[in-house]
Amino acid sequence: MKVPAMIAAELRRLTASKMGIIALVALVCVPILYGGLYLWANQDPYAKFPEVPVALVVDDEGAPAPTTDATQQADDTVNYGEDVADNLIDGNAFDWQRMTEDEAAEALRTGSVDFTVTIPSDFSAALTSAAGDDPHQARIDLETNDANNYLASSMGTQAVEKIRSSVAEMVGSEAAERLLTGLSEVRDNLVTAVDGATQLADGATTAASGSATLADGTSQLASGTAQLASGANTLAAGAQQVSDGNRQLADVADRAGAVVQQATNALPQVRADIQALLADQGLAQEEIDQVLATLDPLGTRLQEGNTTVQAAVGKVDQLADGAAAVASGASQLASGASTAASGAAAVNDGAVQLRDGLATLSDGAAQLRDGLADGVARIPASTPELREKQADTIADPVKVSSDKVASAEDYGAGLAPFFAALSAWIGIYALFLIVKPISRRAVTALHSPIRVTLAGWLTPAMLGAVQMLGLMGILAITLGFTFDNPIGTLGVLMAASATFAAIILALNVWLGSVGQFLGLVLMVLQLVTAGGTFPWQTLPAPLAALHHVLPLGYVVDAMRQLMYGGDLARAGWDLAVLGMWLVGALALAAIGVTRMTHRRTLRDLQPSLIG
Repeated sequence: MKVPAMIAAELRRLTASKMGIIALVALVCVPILYGGLYLWANQDPYAKFPEVPVALVVDDEGAPAPTTDATQQADDTVNYGEDVADNLIDGNAFDWQRMTEDEAAEALRTGSVDFTVTIPSDFSAALTSAAGDDPHQARIDLETNDANNYLASSMGTQAVEKIRSSVAEMVGSEAAERLLTGLSEVRDNLVTAVDGATQLADGATTAASGSATLADGTSQLASGTAQLASGANTLAAGAQQVSDGNRQLADVADRAGAVVQQATNALPQVRADIQALLADQGLAQEEIDQVLATLDPLGTRLQEGNTTVQAAVGKVDQLADGAAAVASGASQLASGASTAASGAAAVNDGAVQLRDGLATLSDGAAQLRDGLADGVARIPASTPELREKQADTIADPVKVSSDKVASAEDYGAGLAPFFAALSAWIGIYALFLIVKPISRRAVTALHSPIRVTLAGWLTPAMLGAVQMLGLMGILAITLGFTFDNPIGTLGVLMAASATFAAIILALNVWLGSVGQFLGLVLMVLQLVTAGGTFPWQTLPAPLAALHHVLPLGYVVDAMRQLMYGGDLARAGWDLAVLGMWLVGALALAAIGVTRMTHRRTLRDLQPSLIG
């Protein structure tokens, strides 16, 4: 018996009755129903989020607005809680329902809402607290009820995190704009300070130049007064010598004058003594008068000489007094000149210090001017529009640019490779409930084991191809999934179905109904190790190792590459692995069939528990 004949015989057996036809059609539709219904139900659950009821409680009492400019009123207030609530309701991410705290708690308990978000009374006050002396974080309260739905809790956590990021960006933008506004005002003040510093630097330079000229003048003054003091000292010494000489002359003149005056004063007595002496000598009065007459001119000259001498003595005394006065004045002049020289030297020292100090001041003023100018240059000129953009950038500095090498259009399309591959296994598994793995008549007739094996494999493989064609139609037409390589995707599904048929055939050939049960166990193992939902790297180590061995994971990967436009080389490798499973399973089945043709056991004659 040839292979087509064995296949035809099995198909006639399956369609011999109406119930057989119905059963065959039903089993062929198993993967279509499983894959189609599941993917239909999960095609785009995110689009339904706006229908998920969520309670929103806003208790925010508001807070004084942070000062942003000089025109802002001190009694301005902000209410970030209301702003957040308006944004949430307008965003329509969920079916937000504003409630009181008690209403929200009751709705969560009864399941009327999936979770609650509460904005507390101090929300705005906390957001503006950074400007005060008690900065603290604002709080958003999330309350969930896993008794309603566990995933709703995860959705609520993600929603609150997005709210937190949005509020942080909003408040950060406002704070940054206030900072930038203040910085702009600082820049304006710095510009004014630069102008003042420039004037100060110019004035300091002029003052330094004048102080240098002053220092030169005071230096000349100090040198001149020092020379004057030296000359005055020399003059004082000379004048003192002249005064001393004149005093000596005056003393001699005074003694001479005194002698002449004594002689003059003694003249009348001398005349009387001469007259008496002459009288005692017996001279006549006429003779005495003649002698006296001879002597009287001498007395007259003596008196005249005394007058001249006394006049000269008076002049000499005047000269001595004048020389003493001149010497005293010269001494005072020398003392004053010394004092003036000391003062001029002190003035010169002060002028030098002033010159050095003003030079330092000039350098410092220039550094201040340059430093302020550099500070102005480092602070960019700003406009309200620029500050708004800068504030937005500071509040949200990172923009995520998302690109995909291969892209699934929605959540359902992302799950399609996994559930389509799983549907192929389930479809083949279900077919083996009514399809005989091998023809016992052929085995009994000792036909070729290879032919028997091929016939036992091709029958479910062809029916599996029909299943995959129907599933592909449901995915592409009914559910509207798009395929980058539809022919390749269909080819992978058919190759997977054929491979799975070979695996379950081998299990049935060797183990009978136990092998059929092991097919179910193998499906469960592949369900958790294929990496169809979470990445396979998240699996425990033993299960992760099975991912690299079992065939379902390779089917999922190949479908992803062909459905989303990924790496064709990877798909080729996946198909090669499936080919190795297919050849290995068929070889193992052929060995089992060979064993059956050479060794018949009572078990072979017993009816199977399944089918």
